[in-house]
This record gives sequence, C-alpha cells and structure tokens, in this order.
Amino acid sequence: MANVKLQNVTKVYDNNVLAAKDINIDIKDGEFVILVGPSGCGKTTILRMIAGLETITHGKVSIGERVVNDLMPKNRNVSMVFQNYALYPHMTVRDNLSFGLRIQKINKKEIEKRISWAVEILGIEKLLKRKPKELSGGQRQRVAVGRAIVRKPDVFLFDEPLSNLDAKMRVEMRSELLGLHNRLKATMIYVTHDQVEAMTMGDKIVVLKDGEIQQIAHPIELYKKPENKFVAGFIGSPPMNFIDGEIIIEDGKSYFVSNQIHIDISDKYKNIEPIKCTLGIRPEDIIDNEIKKTDNSKNQMIAKIKIVEMLGNDAIIHFKYGNNNFKAIVDLLDKYVYDADFKFVFKKDRIFLFDDEGRSIR
Repeated sequence: MANVKLQNVTKVYDNNVLAAKDINIDIKDGEFVILVGPSGCGKTTILRMIAGLETITHGKVSIGERVVNDLMPKNRNVSMVFQNYALYPHMTVRDNLSFGLRIQKINKKEIEKRISWAVEILGIEKLLKRKPKELSGGQRQRVAVGRAIVRKPDVFLFDEPLSNLDAKMRVEMRSELLGLHNRLKATMIYVTHDQVEAMTMGDKIVVLKDGEIQQIAHPIELYKKPENKFVAGFIGSPPMNFIDGEIIIEDGKSYFVSNQIHIDISDKYKNIEPIKCTLGIRPEDIIDNEIKKTDNSKNQMIAKIKIVEMLGNDAIIHFKYGNNNFKAIVDLLDKYVYDADFKFVFKKDRIFLFDDEGRSIR
C-alpha cells in the first residue's frame, strides 16, 4: 500500500472550464478518504487525475515515493471501481476477475490464488460461473470490487460505486466496504455526493465546492466545527437551518436578533462585536421546550407545525417562525400533528454563526 499526495493540483479543460483549483491533500498509507460534494464540484476529476485518466494542468500527484504525473494508468498500480461496474458482459465472473491479471501475464497458479482469496473475502464463491446479466446489482458491485482486489494495488479508487444500488443494498455494501478496508488495511479514496455515506465511511473527509476544497477533517470535526456555511449546510441530515440577522449588545450581553427572533448567545460568544451574520442551528438541536424544559420562557418561541415526516422512532417536523422555515427532529409522539403548536428553544451551546462571506465565527 502507499500514501498519496496532491500538491497544488489544478485542472483546466480546453474551454477554460476550471474543474479543480489548487488541490492539496495528504493521504496516509491505509487511510480511507472520502471526496464529497455536490455534482460538478470536481471530485471525480480529482479521482481521475490520481488514476491517470485525466491530465493535470498544474501541480503534482505522488503515490508512495513516485511522482506519477507522466505515468500511464497501468503503471500507477491503482485499481478503480466505477459507478457502472464496467464488467465484460460476455465473460463469466471468474474470467472478469482474471482478465486483468492475464493481460499482465501473471502465471495461472498465482491468478487462481488471488481469485480464491478475493472471492472468499467478498463471499462470491458461488458466482464464479455466472455472467453479469445473471447477477443482482449488489453481486455485480462485489465482482467489480473483486476485480480491483485481485490486482493487489497500492491504492483503491472508488467513483460513486453504490449510486446505482437501492437504499437497502447501499447500506449493506457500505458495511462490506468498511469491512474490506479493515481487513486489507488498504489506502482507499472514495468519491460520493452522499454526505451520509461520507460521514459513515471516512477516516478523513474532503468537502469540495466549485472545484475548491472547503474543509478537510475527521467526520466528527466536520459536524462540530465546520469552517464555513457551505460545509455546515452540506454535512448533516436534514441540513442545518439558517437565519439571517445581526448581533446586538444589550446590558453587556450578546444577542442574535432577526425579525421575531431574539436569542441570548453570551455563553458561547462572549466577546463578539455587533455584526450582520447568519445563525445556524441543526434540526436535532431545536428542542421541544414543553417536554425537555431546557430553557425559560424568555427564549421560548411558538410556531405552528406545517408538515410531519415520520421516521420510526423519530419525526421531522416543518414549521415557520417569523420569515424563516425550520426543520426539527423530535421523538415520534401523537402531539406532533398539522397545525399544532410547537413550543421550542435552540440549544444555545450548539448555535453556529457565520459572517457575511460565509466563514465560521468562533
């Protein structure tokens, strides 16, 4: 296995479209790193530059001790698993697994050894004689991963490999890929647009927007200490609620005010100056004050429930307060129905503030 390093990597296409700008990522040997962001953010382009499927306009990509900018994909010792599986339809599973090794002219005994090892890890021993059309989506994905495993690469690259699977199968395959990583101790770089996938799988997450890195951090740090409003809104499901307003100082205390909202934030933001800003609060940090009794009536707000999404033990309720629409996660109770009153407060230690350029205010 190997570490991977990207230094000031930039990709500009012929029509002057900037796909990736000054990308700096240091991936340690054995790390599982997620590249996540909305469509068009540059994550797949970055993966393809590591693989050698896209040229690099500026910067340097290193795998292990080698700079690989000018190396052909076959000489980089990486394996890539694609979104569409890319299996040969006329070949059996066994032949799909062995094809790349035969091209490399690896001897038959070693090929059989690697295939046996891979199918045992993935649990696909009974599928070896089948062709892709006889496999389910999850089975095809396992074969695609198996084809990558048998090459014993320095780095595994995954380009949204689960996006064609149904929700239940995605959850199963996430667990299998995590188990695979734990077993192989391999360097893995994984592209997804799904922040839930990113948060559940990654040792380290790289959040991208418009070809630029917004933040690189452990999942917990991304959730608790987002660098900017984009990261705060992208990480978390449902996404963070945002309210535009300003900070005022009254009697030595700091308050966030916006329309009907007037919240004492002095405990978390003791030395903040008056400023226009945006407040962020996650749905799970909006509290039913009738049940939890976490705050006095001064900070309590009352709204009418507009929508209730039932999720089993929990529910997501939608409501409007002032000019702002909110979502809150609550226990699933009979009291939460359309047009019912919702008496709520914000967890004041879980409030986030962002300046007018979207940067976090600490």
